[in-house]
Amino acid sequence: MYKVEIKDLIKLLIKIMDEDIQKEPLEEQATEQTFTPETPEQAPKKAEDNKLIAIFSYIGALCLIPLLTKKDDEFVFFHAKQGFVLFIAEVITTFVAVIPILGWIIAPIAGLIWFILSIIGIINVLGEKTKGLPILGKYANKIKI
Repeated sequence: MYKVEIKDLIKLLIKIMDEDIQKEPLEEQATEQTFTPETPEQAPKKAEDNKLIAIFSYIGALCLIPLLTKKDDEFVFFHAKQGFVLFIAEVITTFVAVIPILGWIIAPIAGLIWFILSIIGIINVLGEKTKGLPILGKYANKIKI
């Protein structure tokens, strides 16, 4: 039987993230933006509301709330698409978990990876960055809604 430790998974995830950064540094720098509201008077209120709604994007099925309600806000919609791709990966993992032995091994590992990616996404929201998620972020750009 395979013995996998959490520290090994975290090291693997960090290695994958480092490879993504080294592979496409110019592309990530070009796509990374900072959110700036239109009017200074509405800035604090609107930015906080957008952050809260964008955080929903990374909490499972709640990604549908910003995806369907905030299409006009680029910052929120970007994170909603990222969260939607993450949600699809979580649903697929749920179906894979039903497969005897193979699913029982893959599902917990994938679940941990999806949890870490959710945390990364929430950190990006709080930092007001539109930076794609490692591994899954490239698929979110292909979604046209």
